[in-house]
Amino acid sequence: MLEMSIEIEKAATILKLLGDKTRLTMVKMLESHDYCVCEFVAIFQMSQPAISQHLRKLKDAGVVKEMRRGQWIIYSVNKNSDYYPLVENVLQHLPNQDNKLKELEEQGLRISCE
Repeated sequence: MLEMSIEIEKAATILKLLGDKTRLTMVKMLESHDYCVCEFVAIFQMSQPAISQHLRKLKDAGVVKEMRRGQWIIYSVNKNSDYYPLVENVLQHLPNQDNKLKELEEQGLRISCE
């Protein structure tokens, strides 16, 4: 299988983005579920502009993608990105974050952005 390499500079940019604990956690969470901003606001207990800023940086780098569903914007990991193998490799070393979604559901804060 042909191993595609990416430029050191781009890899450094991606790794720097993932060096932020909140962004790293977001990407790990997005690996198994799609989320909207409002859910991240509840999970991280941060302001909506702060969450949007994190997601914008990840989106600009091609790590995540967004999809509009009515008035909602739903985020997911961009598996078509040239950098996805690097991101995936980092994520496989991290613990599953599904418990955060479970906690949200138990608090009745899981939002169905449909």
